[in-house]
Order: sequence, then C-alpha cells, then structure tokens
Amino acid sequence: MTPTAHFVLASLAMVLLTFCVALRLLYVRSAEMREKRVHPQAAATSIQMALKLQNVQAADNFKNLFETPVLFYSLVGVAIATNQLSAWLIYGVWSYVLLRIIHSVIHCTYNKVMQRFAAFGAGFMLLIVMWAYLAFAVVSKSVA
Repeated sequence: MTPTAHFVLASLAMVLLTFCVALRLLYVRSAEMREKRVHPQAAATSIQMALKLQNVQAADNFKNLFETPVLFYSLVGVAIATNQLSAWLIYGVWSYVLLRIIHSVIHCTYNKVMQRFAAFGAGFMLLIVMWAYLAFAVVSKSVA
C-alpha cells in the first residue's frame, strides 16, 4: 500500500468513526425520547434538550469528533500536499485513529472520565508531535 493510501484510509477510518457515533446518537436519542414521550419540538434547542434528556454521551462525543480531529484532517492534507509521508507519520496517523476509537468507545459506553481523558490526552499529544514533526520537515525542505 502506498504512503498516500495510508493517510487517506486513516482519514476514512475517522469519517467512519464519526458515522458510527452519529448512528449511536440517533439510536440512543430516539429511544430516550420515545421512552420519556418527549415530542421532538420540545427538544428543539440544546437548552431544551438538556432539560429533557439525560443520556448525552453520544451527543457529546459526536461534537468532540468535530473539534481536535479537524487538526488531524488538516495534518493529513498538508502531509499529502507537501509529500511528507514518512513511515513515522503513517504510524502516527493510525495511532491517532486508534486512540480516537478508544476515546469514543469509552465516551459512548461506560464513560469513565479518567480513562477517556487518557485516550484523549495521548491522542492530543500525538497530534501536537505530528504537527511539530510535519512543520519541521516542511520548513527544512523549503530552506534546503
């Protein structure tokens, strides 16, 4: 498999994770609304939703998947555009995907905060290191 394919597939894996969490959110939210007999209009805003529903882990995780992962997608795009597709970055992007999967599984199921935080923190630190590596590689290539 080419290095570019690894980066694209890692991005697709993140997209698939986002779709899976969205489906989990749809299932959990509709089940809770049916169980509590909440009319959809009664939960039209996030404030109304917070007053009516208690099972919000999937919704919170779905929002999380549009926060720091944006930096991951940007990293992938810059790495491909600048042809900085080292083996180290390939391991890094797949490790990041794995850490986000672990974070989402914890968040959407038993939700132990410190375990979730460990997965998030490790992924975030990895993202910082990958960006630093990529920035150094791009700058040193342009100077040479």
